[in-house]
Amino acid sequence: MADMIALTDKQIKLARHALGFDQGVKQSYRNRFTVSKGSETWADWQNLVDQGMAEKHQWDGTMSLFTLTRAGADSVLEDGETLCPEDFPQQPNTGE
Repeated sequence: MADMIALTDKQIKLARHALGFDQGVKQSYRNRFTVSKGSETWADWQNLVDQGMAEKHQWDGTMSLFTLTRAGADSVLEDGETLCPEDFPQQPNTGE
C-alpha cells in the first residue's frame, strides 16, 4: 500500500476552494485555481503537483492554472461530499 501523503492545512483549504467546497456545497462544481508565479500560494500548488495531487497548465507568461487530480480531490473530501462527475468521470481508485 502506498504511503499516505499529508497535506498542510493551507493546501487542504486551497484544494477545497479549487473544488468550490468553500461555498457550502456538497458536490464540487469546479476544478481550477489560477496562480501567478511568485504569489504566496505558488509553492503550495507546486508541492501538490510534485506529490501527484494536482496538475499545472500554463495559462500565459505569468499565470498558471492548477487542477486537482482524482487523488488530490479525493483526499480533501469531507463526509457527505461528492465530486462532480463532469470534472471527475472515472471511479475512485479501489486499489484493485
